[in-house]
Amino acid sequence: MAFLAYFSRRQFLAGATASLSAPALVRAAEGVRVATLDWALLETLLAIGANVVAATELRQFREVAVAPDVPAAVADLGLRGTPNFEVLRFARPELIFNSNFYAWADERMRLIAPVESHAIYKPGESPFALAEQVTLALGERLQLPAARQLTEALSARLDRHRSLFTDGDGRPVIPINLGDARHFRVFGADSMFGEVLKRVGLTNAWQGATSYSAAAPIGIETLASMPDAWIVMIAPQPADAFVTLSASSFWNALPAVREKRVLMLGSINPYGALPAAGRFADLLAEGLGHAWNG
Repeated sequence: MAFLAYFSRRQFLAGATASLSAPALVRAAEGVRVATLDWALLETLLAIGANVVAATELRQFREVAVAPDVPAAVADLGLRGTPNFEVLRFARPELIFNSNFYAWADERMRLIAPVESHAIYKPGESPFALAEQVTLALGERLQLPAARQLTEALSARLDRHRSLFTDGDGRPVIPINLGDARHFRVFGADSMFGEVLKRVGLTNAWQGATSYSAAAPIGIETLASMPDAWIVMIAPQPADAFVTLSASSFWNALPAVREKRVLMLGSINPYGALPAAGRFADLLAEGLGHAWNG
């Protein structure tokens, strides 16, 4: 049977907790009432202790991003593409943070509260560097010193992970997300996951082009061209996709599968900010460390 380095939900949550256990997690009971449509901004605001009163698709956010925790009192505005502006109005935000992804909503939201825009994902720019800039900007705007604590704590943690990976097997890593049993999305150098790999001293096995941080759909047969790599599968993915894939003769013939170099990580927001970067780094370090020493 093909090997899959797999960790339980409890271990995933433990990793997530470790990745966000810095002082930045102090939760604000008061302060400026803020709202956002953007998930990367949402996780940043939550991680620095902002008083978030409204955001979008909270049930899915809790499942995909996992951390930081979303307080029960935060109002759910519905879909990011079609937010409920009446619910937003009733949440009484004093300030709304938006991104370039949802700029179309600025005009309507300005009828409710002032809107400020921050972009973490821009073609040709480093999402990690932009996430750091945005985190500090939000912290300064809301007078939350936890923002700088978050950036400094993550930088120190990545340095520690780099030391761990230096003693590893030196193999490249290909971070993917299954679409179905035949296709996947791959995260390139311009993705948040790709940025983390670079910062912890790991090589991204995917050297092809990506479009706005990731490329899809890529045929599963492409993995045969990277026989030396660790295959890192990042949830969420369709429930039956891996079950079907694991029964495939092609999949089981891949060198990475035969040599037990497949790692499955818990769910991470692929277009997240610093909390997502930290969660990816922590789960990857836990997984590879266990595989190398197991």
